[in-house]
Amino acid sequence: MAGSSTEQAPDYRAILGISDEAARVRALDAHLSTRSYVRGFALSQADVDAFRQLSGPPADPQLFHVARWFRHMAAILGGPPATGPPCGLQATGRGRRAQPAWSPPAGSEPCQLRLYNSLTRRKDVFVPQDGRRVTWYCCGPTVYDASHMGHARSYISFDILRRVLRDYFKFDVFYCMNITDIDDKIIKRARQNYLFERYRGTQPQAAQLLEDVRAALQPFSAKLQETTDPDKRQMLERLQCAVVQAAEPLEGALRAGLAGQELDVRVQALLEEAKDVLSDWLDSLHGSEVTDNSIFSELPKFWEAEFHKDMEALNVLPPDVLTRVSEYVPEIVDFVQKIVDNGYGYASNGSVYFDTVKFANSEGHSYGKLVPEAVGDQKALHEGEGDLSVSAERLSEKRSPSDFALWKASKPGEPSWPCPWGKGRPGWHIECSAMAGTLLGASMDIHGGGFDLRFPHHDNELAQSEAYFENDCWVRYFLHTGHLTIAGCKMSKSLKNFITIKDALRKHSARQLRLAFLMHSWKDTLDYSANTMESALQYERLLNEFFLNVKDLLRAPVEVAAQFEKWEDEETELNKSFYKKKAAVHQALCDNIDTRTVLEEMRALVGQCNLYMAARKAARRRPHRVLLESIAHYLTHMLKIFGAIEEESSLGFPIGRAGTSLNLESTVMPYLQVLSEFREGVRRIAREHRVPEVLQLSDALRDDVLPELGVRLEDHEGLPTVVKLVDRDTLLREKEEKKRAEEEKRRKKEEAARKRQEQEDIVRP
Repeated sequence: MAGSSTEQAPDYRAILGISDEAARVRALDAHLSTRSYVRGFALSQADVDAFRQLSGPPADPQLFHVARWFRHMAAILGGPPATGPPCGLQATGRGRRAQPAWSPPAGSEPCQLRLYNSLTRRKDVFVPQDGRRVTWYCCGPTVYDASHMGHARSYISFDILRRVLRDYFKFDVFYCMNITDIDDKIIKRARQNYLFERYRGTQPQAAQLLEDVRAALQPFSAKLQETTDPDKRQMLERLQCAVVQAAEPLEGALRAGLAGQELDVRVQALLEEAKDVLSDWLDSLHGSEVTDNSIFSELPKFWEAEFHKDMEALNVLPPDVLTRVSEYVPEIVDFVQKIVDNGYGYASNGSVYFDTVKFANSEGHSYGKLVPEAVGDQKALHEGEGDLSVSAERLSEKRSPSDFALWKASKPGEPSWPCPWGKGRPGWHIECSAMAGTLLGASMDIHGGGFDLRFPHHDNELAQSEAYFENDCWVRYFLHTGHLTIAGCKMSKSLKNFITIKDALRKHSARQLRLAFLMHSWKDTLDYSANTMESALQYERLLNEFFLNVKDLLRAPVEVAAQFEKWEDEETELNKSFYKKKAAVHQALCDNIDTRTVLEEMRALVGQCNLYMAARKAARRRPHRVLLESIAHYLTHMLKIFGAIEEESSLGFPIGRAGTSLNLESTVMPYLQVLSEFREGVRRIAREHRVPEVLQLSDALRDDVLPELGVRLEDHEGLPTVVKLVDRDTLLREKEEKKRAEEEKRRKKEEAARKRQEQEDIVRP
């Protein structure tokens, strides 16, 4: 084999191709007899392959060339050949060892993010159209009244989804939301508010007010008789009853000849109760006289500001861009014109309608993508058109009952803008299409809204937008949040069965509300009830106690090197569980962002940590701080992603007033630790000298004084006192619950003693 391996390759190929080993050895011996394999030997891949094919040195002494070559190769490669097929090059030309062949691990297929898409009614793999960039349009509120928990259902849920896409899956999300500030509801409410305040300003006399209320109740009663919806009918009956009951004291006061303040109080009470009834009546009489456009803009401006305050209080991220209908009227006019030019819209008596029949029959288009079974539902279509747009005259302007308004000719008492078809205002559905189309173009990744908007609003949006862009893919993924019920009952602003966000925040914190939402699927119905909130409170307490215990562990002084203790079986098992839980959390988030399962996995992880810490405490051993700190940081990170931790907090829930730069915990904890150690020393001396009064004072400090300051001390026999900063209201509630439990225990003890005494009295002769 003197010379290059390239020269020997042809001979070796023939030798390596011989299947019989004895014949192969003889051929190799003949080949080696013509080569020097000791001096100037240059090892080749062919030598290695031939050597690997041999099971050992030849037994025939006549094959001495192979025998000498074999010993030489074995010395270079470090041992006898391994059986099996030829392997890769194992040695260099200088006879040194080389790295063995490496094979990558098989690994596992990573799970893909899937989202429930209303367009397909299944979970589809989420694939943005432009790399990691995600364009998202969300239907915003119609601002004519206070924001309620139905709004919170949508906007907290979408805030969670947005944060997960952005902060967990690392998508670049561009989030656009609209404010509907031109709408039939706004027009009617603004007009009624204006007319009622003008009426109140006239300071009607008691007799005149009663006469007007009776007049207003006549059309109201007729409306009540025509109402077939049982929920709406019940609401109207309650309203009528309240007005009648409020009128009776005023009627009695007039009969009794009362005057002055006594009469004024009754007048004001009736005005408040009859506001809705009087407003409807006044609007029917004088609504067409309201022509000042500022009247229609002041109401939505006020309620939009209140909406933003509510969203900030709920820790909902603001949109990247906010659009208002009133600011996009020129774009809406252009959008409508192009739909007409494309042949899918038609003008009729100053209004413009979308031709649903022509669109549905056009190649490449389909109407009713989201809820095809609802196409033709006249009740739903009328609700979509608005109370001011469903008169017999308006309905007669349409070619088909399913057609809907793109542009509405304004009637007296309605705001208006100039356009090619005469003065008018935008239809409801066209607003979102024009604004989203202007900012996001011909196709967006995600469109979101409440479940009740699917038909007709979102189906009409899809139709008119695809008619404008002449495509079939305006929205790739349609996400709809589930309904919200209140203690099992349907929530409805029109039925006056709703809870405002401000009212909800008076009872529970934004974090507690968000945890309640996280504990339910974003696309399913959520029941806002005492049971739902109690579950959220319990979950918050569980996490908070864990964070407080870990913080107490981390505050214990320890040398830098000493914190890295040897892991025993308990730590190894807890760590394995930790990584399993993280994998389960990831799978759940990939599965339609299933936060309910995520929270259950986090709860289970905290439970395992608590068992581990309890076992360590029972054995008088401190838990492993580095492992628990790692788990606590992970849980904190996930809660931040979900928006359940509002402030900057390195570990656990922040303590102190939101929005302040002061880190209350790091500021006061050193002093509380000194106080705790001093108290522990005093207790030790008191026990040694048997001074119960001092022990009682120490207990009073723990049970009565410090809880008022939001500080909890936990005494454990044989272990240092645990110091925890907790929300003051939580501590006071715990104190009250403990007091009630002790009273109940005492009551049961007294009851048992009384029964024993009665039994003894019966037995005693």
